[in-house]
This record gives sequence, C-alpha cells and structure tokens, in this order.
Amino acid sequence: MTTLLALLALVPCLSLSAQDVHVHVNPSYKAAGPGNENLTEFPTIQNALDHHPFAGPGGRVYIEIETGTYRERVIVTQNHKNITFVGKGAKPEDTVISNSLNAKTAGGTFFTETAEINGDGFEADNITFENTAGNTGQAVAAAVRADRAVFKHVRFLGHQDTLFADYGRQYYVDCFITGGVDYIFGNAAAVFDNSELNSNGPGFVTAQSRTAPDQPTGYVILNSRVTSSIEKAETRMDAATPGAKSSASANRMIGLGRPWRSYSRVVYINSSLPADLSPAGWNNWGKPENESTAWYAEFGSTGPGASNTARVPWAHSLKPTDVKQFLPATFLRGSDNWNPEASAAALP
Repeated sequence: MTTLLALLALVPCLSLSAQDVHVHVNPSYKAAGPGNENLTEFPTIQNALDHHPFAGPGGRVYIEIETGTYRERVIVTQNHKNITFVGKGAKPEDTVISNSLNAKTAGGTFFTETAEINGDGFEADNITFENTAGNTGQAVAAAVRADRAVFKHVRFLGHQDTLFADYGRQYYVDCFITGGVDYIFGNAAAVFDNSELNSNGPGFVTAQSRTAPDQPTGYVILNSRVTSSIEKAETRMDAATPGAKSSASANRMIGLGRPWRSYSRVVYINSSLPADLSPAGWNNWGKPENESTAWYAEFGSTGPGASNTARVPWAHSLKPTDVKQFLPATFLRGSDNWNPEASAAALP
C-alpha cells in the first residue's frame, strides 16, 4: 500500500512535466488583474502574456487569438520562453496586431515596434504584425531578439525598418514582409524560406549588421520572391525625414542590401528578383571600406532582375558546393542541433 501511494503521488508531477498550456484571446473576455495567474481567457494579447499560467518543463504556452485587429503593443519578455501565437482565422490577414509609431514620435527607432519578442523559443503562425505609421521614417512592426524563433504564415507590414531581426537563430517560412527602406535589419542568423519580400517603395531590402567575421550571423533568402509595388505606392518623402537620402539614392529602384555594420552578410539562393532591382544589386552605404568586409552573394537567381553582369564587383557568386552551409538545417543548427524545419512543421 505504501508503495502504491508513493507511485500515485508521483502521477501529477509526471503529467505536468511536459504539459502544454492553451489560453484564448477574445475581446469579449474580461481582463485579468494582479493575482489572476490561472485564467485561460483574456481580452488582449498583452493581458494574456501578463497573466497566463506557465507550462511545465518542456511544455509550451499556446496563445490562441481570435480574428480581429488588436490595436496594442505586445512585449514577450525574456522569462516568457516557448510562447506560440496562433491566429484563429482562415488566413494571416484575419488576425492583426497593429500599432502606429515612428522614430520621431516615439523618441527613436527602438521604441516604435508593435511587437517586441525577447523570449527564446517564440513561435507565431497565421498572424499579422503591422506598423501603420507609413512612409514617415523608421517604424518597426516586430523586433525579434529571441533564439530558436519560428514564424510561419506570418505577415510583417511597414515601410522603413519593418522587421528588426536582431538576435539569435530565426526561421521564417511562407511569410510576407513588406517595406521600402532597410525593411529587414539587424544581426540575427535568419533564414527566409519560401517567402515574399515586397518592396513598397524604393530602397534596400536588407541592412544586416554583423560586426565581426567570425559571427555566425547573417540573412539567407531561400527559395523566395522579391517583388515590387513601387508604382502603386506613395513614395514622396520630405527631405528632412530620416531615410529620405537613402530612398532618393535608390533612384526609385530596389537594392538587395547594404551594410548597416561593416561585416554584413546576406545570401540570396534560388530566389526570384524583380525588374526594378538595381543592376548593381548591392551598396556600400557610402563607405568604400565596407566592400572588403561585407559579404554578399547569390546563387540560382531567377526573374527579370537576376542578371549579375552589372553587379558590384565585390559581390560573390556561390558555387553549388557552397549552398549547403546556408540551408536552414545547417545555418541555424547551432550547438544544440536545432531543427527549424521540424519546429515549423509542428505548428498548428
């Protein structure tokens, strides 16, 4: 009997050891206050983040968000690991997290983000992050400083500095990212797989910021499409607006990237490039010395902008044997042997 009771006492602990938690967000629910850490229904995403129950070891917290536009700023703190946002609509457009701040009104670029994601293991599926400040300078839709982050069927909407992919290993698959100036920037090791990078104004797609040649960071655009809606977009910009000079210098064309920091690294593999891509492709950001430190490359480019005959002479053309090191399973593996494709496949 004593042995049986001891075994029964262990059962709850074992069942909780890898228990997931599912909470729901719907504007009709009542807000949780201090001391309400065991609720599972919340009216806003931030309220859910502030008061959700924590999962057991090895578990994950799924925040299931009903359709609608949530006009709020969302912060996933470092101690909130293994959080998954799931939009409950039929498509990413149905569930939108929206805010409107630019650098001038917020006091700097890094106060503008609609979503700030710092917790490792973050995932998002079937959802939209947007900053609606428009063509008014730096305005971040999402700042991602989380290792082993996965985004699947996610839209990022903005103009300048849309996505701050800045830290850790990040995997974006079947995503849509739109902007005009440096709209993917930062120093993460990030792969953008089977995604669309849409330029809604003239400027550079990437501004990667690796600071040393031994850092395993950089951006890989893989099996993706760079598209343009410049002719449909309002591209006039006041000369005093931050970013105006960089837009003007693009001559209403798209650039693949420029080095925000001197050892910037970006690779395009088997991706389609548009007709209004600048033939030079890349830019040294006004610093010729960056040409010997930045590392930019292409392999298997297609589409009307694919010709590399006029690319800057300091850019690289990859050989087939070079490609494997930039595939997700290799580039994002790390010392823990993370499999980003398997993580993405496991999302709802």
